[in-house]
Amino acid sequence: MARVVVIGGSGHVGTYLVPMLVAAGHEVVNVSRGRAAPYQPNDAWARVETVVADREAAEARGEFGTLIAGLGGEIVVDMISFTPESTQQLVEALRGRIGHFLSCGTIWVYGHNAAVPATEDDPHNAFGAYGVNKAAIESWLLGEAAAGFPATVFRPGHIVGPGWAPLNPAGHFNVEVFGRMRRGEELMLPNFGLETVHHVHAEDVAQLVFRAIGHRDKASGQAFNTVSAQALNLRGYAEAMFRWFGHEPRIAYLPFEQWQALQAPEDATATWEHIVRSPAHSIEKARNLLGFQPKWSSLAAVQQSVGWLIDNDRLG
Repeated sequence: MARVVVIGGSGHVGTYLVPMLVAAGHEVVNVSRGRAAPYQPNDAWARVETVVADREAAEARGEFGTLIAGLGGEIVVDMISFTPESTQQLVEALRGRIGHFLSCGTIWVYGHNAAVPATEDDPHNAFGAYGVNKAAIESWLLGEAAAGFPATVFRPGHIVGPGWAPLNPAGHFNVEVFGRMRRGEELMLPNFGLETVHHVHAEDVAQLVFRAIGHRDKASGQAFNTVSAQALNLRGYAEAMFRWFGHEPRIAYLPFEQWQALQAPEDATATWEHIVRSPAHSIEKARNLLGFQPKWSSLAAVQQSVGWLIDNDRLG
């Protein structure tokens, strides 16, 4: 068993990953800002060492990498690096001192896909600051891995789980979309509702990371799509949720330009960001190399999350 440092371990994925690691006998250090508790309670957290650190401030002083290296982890999982400079500072401090480095990327490194389901061999078409930065991090890390640094990148889709609002069938995060379907009211979708979204339960992201740690020889130097077994198109997603709420679907469609004029600006922007990419990704590589098998379908993960919203009076 190993000493594992998880940077950002109190977040969506860490809520599941940290207890998995503890149950397997690993010694776990959670590095966080100390502002949030895990989304789900678990007795395993009593056996976790917590280090409070402000990453942005420590990086500005050139100290974050040294801080993490000083924790003595054999394995480091970085959930929250968003710029190449951030990852590079950390890796330089860890070089020659750890056996495995796992970095959280994103399926947005693809931008748009020429063919679906997209595999890890397909080219990056990233656009937008988030996707471009994550693509740059991934490319640099895999280059370092080719030169001997033991790095793995995992690329989550739209992360879902109890405790926060999931990406909805309109392609944004306003829970009123689920409220309308729950009440059996008409839902307006952009275009013909055929653009896709690709969810993944936080527990399944944790599963992939856990398996990558357990199969370091196969995972090192690799990037893995980390999504459910199937993407959803907006129309099919909406139809399934209407029926889950006990109603026949009531869906209308408008061209995007007309549809967005009826939405709150932040919702329209979020929808554009998602549907212009329309992610749909293969997980065959993770299945073949790591034995990854998602526990949750996209719909089951969303329905669990929406159930939590209902139980906690977050949905009208």
